[in-house]
Amino acid sequence: MGKIVRALSADGSALCSAVDTTDIVNEIHRIHGTSATASAAAGRLATAACIMGALMKNETDRLELRINGGGKIGTITTVADYRGNVKCCMDNPFADLPLNSKGKLDVGGIVGTDGYLSVIRDLGMKEPYVGQVPIVSGEIAMDVTQYYAVSEQIPTVCALGVLVDTDLTIKKAGGYMIQLVPPVNEAAIEENIKDMQSVTKMLEDGLSPEEIALKGLKGLDGEILDSWEAQYYCDCSRERTEQVLITLGKDELAKLAEEEPVTEVCCHFCDNKYRFTSEELKELIKRI
Repeated sequence: MGKIVRALSADGSALCSAVDTTDIVNEIHRIHGTSATASAAAGRLATAACIMGALMKNETDRLELRINGGGKIGTITTVADYRGNVKCCMDNPFADLPLNSKGKLDVGGIVGTDGYLSVIRDLGMKEPYVGQVPIVSGEIAMDVTQYYAVSEQIPTVCALGVLVDTDLTIKKAGGYMIQLVPPVNEAAIEENIKDMQSVTKMLEDGLSPEEIALKGLKGLDGEILDSWEAQYYCDCSRERTEQVLITLGKDELAKLAEEEPVTEVCCHFCDNKYRFTSEELKELIKRI
């Protein structure tokens, strides 16, 4: 389980969301067998999706973050619901790079900068809202900050972190995001950010998401607005998989039914496998 906390300044001008996603990123590593750098990249994007998803209002709202900068990991895709429950997949979970010049995992290198961060919000309208910005650094947090500045004109500070252990499990992961609306004491926020250590350092030192959220609003009389648990959650099912197969059309389904006695469909997000016999595929064709 991860924990999401939101704190609001007394005047309502600053909202700080903080989350501990250690368990969520460990689940990403367990499912996908990610390398250290891939865990850091996917974990940061999943953490961002967790925070951003929790800013949506309705049960049926869905948020998708997708980034591809031409790096070795390919496209990373994360999907979150309005409670911040999140799932994640990537093209190459085994991609890795040497440490960067600062001795850190080279997330920017493995993601790349020749591409875009896409934000897709399905709010139950006829068409989803799609926002897209060029990748600034590939380090994820700066790219999310850039997205809000360019696409939504909301002054935003985003910090994300994943600390990978020597056995490739996740020691700590989490993030925070501060969003501002006028009038706001920007100087106070800037000082707070300067005083805050990295997300993983704060978590290692034992700070809770509540303490991190209030630290971000120091001097602004911040109060905890709400908090709840989020988790890695994939909503795939046999019924949903049937609908995906139906979209292939009669000819493709007939070809699959003819070629193999059993067709196996694997979920990219959770690795669950759904098997369909030739007879079951023929029944699906009747529904088209």
